[in-house]
Amino acid sequence: MACTEAYKEHIMYTFNGFCKTVIRFAAINAWRDRSRRRQKEISLEYLTEEKFYPLGTTDEYFEAPYEEYSITMCGQTVILTNGKLAAALLALPEKNREIIFLYFFRHYTQREIGEMYGRCRSTTGYQIHRTLQLLHKEMEVLSHGESESFAL
Repeated sequence: MACTEAYKEHIMYTFNGFCKTVIRFAAINAWRDRSRRRQKEISLEYLTEEKFYPLGTTDEYFEAPYEEYSITMCGQTVILTNGKLAAALLALPEKNREIIFLYFFRHYTQREIGEMYGRCRSTTGYQIHRTLQLLHKEMEVLSHGESESFAL
């Protein structure tokens, strides 16, 4: 079927009309959405004048310094900002404190800690796990105000 010039012109006008209709309805939808939003929005000028809401706040996070708790483990002083954690660490036996210090603060591997104490890696892993359990229990005790001490 050969396309005549009149048919091509008809297709062009039809497509042109379709595009105009789509654009018109898109504009109507955008206008309706904007109207709905305007009904729900409140001006910042209204908020500041009528209810005296401040437009900004100050962050006091860095202004108030943390309390520092120093603990000596393996001959080195560690400064903590959590008082309960510091008290719980002090309540642990010295050996357990050393293992926690080497693993979490000095970033030694379980194998390296095991070699220092003459044990295998899995035993050191178990000791770290057990010490963390004791530390968790001790912190719970301190948060409830009881005075118990746990040891291995």
